[in-house]
Amino acid sequence: MPGMTDPRFTSFVRYPEPAIEILDASFARYRLNAAHVEVLATGLRWAEGPVWFGDQRCLFVSDIPNNRILRWSEESGAVTEFRKPSNHANGLTRDRQGRLIACEHGARRVTRTEHDGAITVLADRFEGKRLNSPNDVVVKSDGSVWFTDPPFGILGFYEGERAAPELPTNVYRVDGTTGAVTCVAGDVVRPNGLAFSPDERLLYVVESNAAGRTIRVFDVTADGAGLTDGRVFHRCPPEETPDGLRVDVDGNLWCGWGMGEGQDGVLVFNPDGRKIGRIRLPLRCANLAFGGRHRNRLFMACSTALMAVYLDVQGAAWPA
Repeated sequence: MPGMTDPRFTSFVRYPEPAIEILDASFARYRLNAAHVEVLATGLRWAEGPVWFGDQRCLFVSDIPNNRILRWSEESGAVTEFRKPSNHANGLTRDRQGRLIACEHGARRVTRTEHDGAITVLADRFEGKRLNSPNDVVVKSDGSVWFTDPPFGILGFYEGERAAPELPTNVYRVDGTTGAVTCVAGDVVRPNGLAFSPDERLLYVVESNAAGRTIRVFDVTADGAGLTDGRVFHRCPPEETPDGLRVDVDGNLWCGWGMGEGQDGVLVFNPDGRKIGRIRLPLRCANLAFGGRHRNRLFMACSTALMAVYLDVQGAAWPA
């Protein structure tokens, strides 16, 4: 019988998936012992902002430098262009009516794609000044849209257009009824990925400060319209770079992670801030999303590729 060094077996993976590392015994229940990390698409330049559309059985993912949003079909596995140019779209999500919300570096705005294809601008200015380059976005149950606004898309011509910033790097909220834009956090240096806890009482925000990267956590105010008591959830050593965030139904935080060999992939924290699991990947994971019929498939936007793995846990009910 041929051994595992036989070239016919070099493309197979061993179960359980060796890339999924259990750092704490509590994480063991989330790993499916008969599921492995799959590569769904390659050929992107910088993959970002995945969002699942269950009614279409597809995933949208941004390819920022290529100025396009791609659509991956669950049924056929085909990858097609959904929008090009996309104004160098980055973070994507859905609102409560199933419409696509996009952060656009190129136009320095947050938009909503209506069901008829029309595009509505939700935010492009604050106090009369242009936004920097909206990066990531989430929608709360009251219909409000929350987004981060670091300068990454205006630092050069690779992910947008070079320009001088007009505003500090804030976290903003767009009221779901009035459309009013308010600054909810002005003390996060280069805010990046963000996610609500399942009960929406907490907001996690990645702080991509080159002088010291952290994951911050804030309490959401009783009226649901603001933040208070900002504090450090996790302080990163210099070699670690967090990016996009998602939360599962148990409140665990799944974080896109890098940069460099040994760091690239996904790092998982429990609600107490303890590292419990890791998915080691050959590429940095910038952002991620739960999807599939039961929200138990984790889609990972990884530099030049889109990857996925089935898990024994569901993503929080929203975003879908």
